[in-house]
Amino acid sequence: MDTAEMQAIADTLMRVVTPDMTPKQLIKAVKAQHPKVSKKDVVRAAFFSIIANAEGEHGKVKNLQAFAIAERTADEAA
Repeated sequence: MDTAEMQAIADTLMRVVTPDMTPKQLIKAVKAQHPKVSKKDVVRAAFFSIIANAEGEHGKVKNLQAFAIAERTADEAA
C-alpha cells in the first residue's frame, strides 16, 4: 500500500468512525469505499490516522486507537 492509498483510507476512517462502532462495522464501512483493502491495511491506516490527527479530533482518534490495538492484538493471537 502506498502513502496516497494509506492517506485515503485514513481519511475514510476519520469520516466514518463513531463511538459506538464495532471493529466489524468499521471495517465494513471502509471496505464500502475501498473494496480491495485488507483488514491489515485498515489497521495500518488507523495507526497512521491516529498519528496524523493526534492534535485535533481527540474523540475519533481515541476510537481508532481502541480499534487498531484490539485488531492488532487479535491478529497476533491468531
